[in-house]
Amino acid sequence: MQIEHKTTIGCEEWLSLPEMGIPAIKAKIDTGAKTSALHAFHIRPYFEGKVHKVQFGIHPIPDRSDIVVYCNAELIGQREVVSSNGEAELRYIIRTSIKLGSQTWPVEISLTNRETMTYRMLLGRSAMEHRLHVDPTASCLMGELSIALYEGLSRLKPQKRILKIGILSREASSYSTQRLVEAARKRGHDVDIINTTRCYMNIASSMPQIHLEGRVLDTYDAIIPRIGSSITFYGLAVVRQFEMMGTYCQNSSIAIGRSRDKLYAHQLLARSGIGMPVTSFAHSLDDTRDLLKIVGGAPVIIKLLEGTQGRGVVLAETPKAAESAIGAFQGLKVNFLVQEFIKEAGGADIRCLVIGNKVVASIKRQAAEDEFRSNLHRGGSASKIRITPQERSTALKAVRVLGLKIAGVDLLRSHEGPKVLEVNSSPGLEGIETTTGKDIAGMIIEHIEKHARPISPEQRPKVKK
Repeated sequence: MQIEHKTTIGCEEWLSLPEMGIPAIKAKIDTGAKTSALHAFHIRPYFEGKVHKVQFGIHPIPDRSDIVVYCNAELIGQREVVSSNGEAELRYIIRTSIKLGSQTWPVEISLTNRETMTYRMLLGRSAMEHRLHVDPTASCLMGELSIALYEGLSRLKPQKRILKIGILSREASSYSTQRLVEAARKRGHDVDIINTTRCYMNIASSMPQIHLEGRVLDTYDAIIPRIGSSITFYGLAVVRQFEMMGTYCQNSSIAIGRSRDKLYAHQLLARSGIGMPVTSFAHSLDDTRDLLKIVGGAPVIIKLLEGTQGRGVVLAETPKAAESAIGAFQGLKVNFLVQEFIKEAGGADIRCLVIGNKVVASIKRQAAEDEFRSNLHRGGSASKIRITPQERSTALKAVRVLGLKIAGVDLLRSHEGPKVLEVNSSPGLEGIETTTGKDIAGMIIEHIEKHARPISPEQRPKVKK
């Protein structure tokens, strides 16, 4: 008869989960529980090829929320697990290896939030059978592991993190929205298109929420705001609500607001010494002639503060035409700017696409014949262009001044150097991707991967009891 040899362990032990990049975790040894359990938050199932996997975050050391590991493991299914207090919970079950002392073997572990528990892991009897014997009077018989092991995690190969990304857009079928969805899913992320105007909000300090079509929206790791100018006010309110909930917003509500207010944006750019066409703004018709004089006289550009894609922009070629157009706009009680016309630009501008602190692509947009607006929506044509160092630094500085992370900067080439026409916080992708052949959508998702962090329990709004 063969005598089975078992290793004796204490009621608590330090172990590691090497396949998931967890070098040290203190586990409670519980022979009363059949299934082992591991602390996990932000649990996301996904497929890698044909293999069903799950991603989650873990704070392996109690009272050290600054130490966080994002793990990936094989998902073998879901199972109802009854906790020690008698509550049943449907949990994800993973398969991975544990290392205890000199032994390493595969185990099944359930994932659950143990944030309030003393131990981040519980080792159940199914993981110990035929291998371990427990001495309930002893502790850490396999030795202790130092939390200093986590200091080297930054040098390890990072675990793949699956993010839940929301795209705020009313145009689900538009090229830009679809390309962002495609790029996010290609990189393994969960992505939803959220109709901005269908969102409604519970504005509460205890637990801010966003509702959509009768349900509370899930927590998103990141939001890509693509807000049309016609809904700027409401769109910014929705973005602010996501910010209150701890979601990473690729462009903040404050930065979008600055860029959408063309007058304020021009004032900020001017204060920073960024070149722009001479711009004037007035309220009274009595000041029209002096207004025109400020910008050097006709021809002038008259531009609505709320217009996009060339809408609400007028070229007045004579003083009389300028006075008529200004009078008409003022009669409609709308706000507008009067700008110098840069004749030497020849109806062309340069669109620089900025992501983070880099101009990732640039194109020249040429206005159609008998048209002064170079917007592609107005029949303009696009071609590749190599920008100058001065144009590059101007575009980057403009984005930095407004606080944007993703933007399209429109420049004019003048005798005095580059002049900023506009900074767009929701730049279209079709023209610049088609012209340059670059995967701009993929770069935007990559930027999110570098800056967004899955929301941990500490970052979630707390419910007041």
